[in-house]
Amino acid sequence: MSTLSEVYKDHPLHLKHIIPLDFASVGSLMPDSHVWPGSGDFSSSEEEYNRTSVPVIDLRDPNASEHIRRACEAWGVFQLINHGISPRLIEEVEDEAERFFALPAQQKLKALRSPGGATGYGVARITPFFSKHMWHEGFTIMGSPLDHAREVWPHDHQRFCNAMERYQKEMKTLAERVARLIFRSLSINSGEEISWLGSSSINVSTALQLNSYPSCPDPNQAMGLAPHTDTSLLTILHQSQTINGLQIFRDGVGWLPISPLPGALFVNVGDLFHLISNARFSNVLHRVVVNGTRQRLSFAYFYGPPTEFVMSPLCKGLNSGQVPLYRSVAVKDYVSLKAKHLDNALSIIRID
Repeated sequence: MSTLSEVYKDHPLHLKHIIPLDFASVGSLMPDSHVWPGSGDFSSSEEEYNRTSVPVIDLRDPNASEHIRRACEAWGVFQLINHGISPRLIEEVEDEAERFFALPAQQKLKALRSPGGATGYGVARITPFFSKHMWHEGFTIMGSPLDHAREVWPHDHQRFCNAMERYQKEMKTLAERVARLIFRSLSINSGEEISWLGSSSINVSTALQLNSYPSCPDPNQAMGLAPHTDTSLLTILHQSQTINGLQIFRDGVGWLPISPLPGALFVNVGDLFHLISNARFSNVLHRVVVNGTRQRLSFAYFYGPPTEFVMSPLCKGLNSGQVPLYRSVAVKDYVSLKAKHLDNALSIIRID
């Protein structure tokens, strides 16, 4: 059975689409390669944000499954509280991420992602689809980060590895719990459709993405992360608690900022849950803007079925009389479609 990392090997990138800018050397003049036309367009007002605030769901609520279903239908996102992830563990991961991104550029490049690789240091994989570069640097982890971390810190890598491995373990448990609640809301509690969920013998598709958005000399002309949807079943995000940056797109509203809620994790529906629900759940378009004086950190955990698993709209999840909108597709094949076509991937498997 192929892994998510192996699937990405079939879609190598040119080094110009992997190596981040040396942000420490930029100074006060932003390079033209990172000037993003129209980056400030369609931002909603604070009044609009307060009127349309994202649902907050307590995982201890006995009715959490129903609340999550409503949030997935109406928003495609929600803030999750009482999720069980230790604040101390989150703090350790943030400290280690900050330690890595504070290194000189040449030292970080020792952990550079290879052209055919899926893990290590680099910029977002969506970069080739845009004419301008994003004000972003990242570190992608699938399993153990030992090999890359050892290149950076030959004698001081273990604490970084320990924090990342513990966090992935905790997030996998949480993602399984949330996914099970979402499936339950679709009246799917057992069966072949979710036989992989929670199985210790099956490798699900997961990744941990550490993100850094350095302070920018002209944030109104830059883009931290370009608009996109996530490929995964769902994404669970921790973002810096004091700096806004994440925005989601709402029809009729525009770009809505997601202010960090203390102690909460941000969850969004990915393409695969959109497919499974037959478009009942929104795979929300989102982007990241940058700050003029402060670095912003976030880390996203992506969760999905095994790469060989075949996805299709589930009959129990369909409304009465509704026909499937998408044809069946293996996870690995959809990942390949997304790597080639980005936001057109779903339209390729849509049934006309």
